Amino acid sequence: MSLGPVEKLNRALRENRPDDYVSELHTSVGMQPKSFEEGTSSWTWTATLDRCLNPFGFVAGGYLSLFADELLASAVGSKLTEGEFATTADLRMSFLRPARAGLLNGTGKVIHRGRQSAVVDAEIFDEREKLVARATSTWIISTSLN
Repeated sequence: MSLGPVEKLNRALRENRPDDYVSELHTSVGMQPKSFEEGTSSWTWTATLDRCLNPFGFVAGGYLSLFADELLASAVGSKLTEGEFATTADLRMSFLRPARAGLLNGTGKVIHRGRQSAVVDAEIFDEREKLVARATSTWIISTSLN
């Protein structure tokens, strides 16, 4: 039996195969997964594209939210079993300081995984290792795509 797209991605997360998790979206903006462990994810992002920057040369909040969502999704995905998938129920972003264009590093971590939901945190750091943004999110876990 062949695996569906959700199972393929979740298996890549559980087996720490970042190259098998990369999508066109990730590469088009410079995001790169580095590693996955059970309940955690680590990514880098070379945030230098003009479309990702605001008029002041800082990374726009929407793109920081996109990066945070990837950190969160890959962390929670690494905790899912075959046949499960998760969707974002809410996302709370805190922008702590402007993120300059350049290299950003991020981590995602599952704080709690229950039967039907998970709480996940993410942190985004700039090149100087200063925390620029934090995210907390609740994810709904399901076994059916219908």
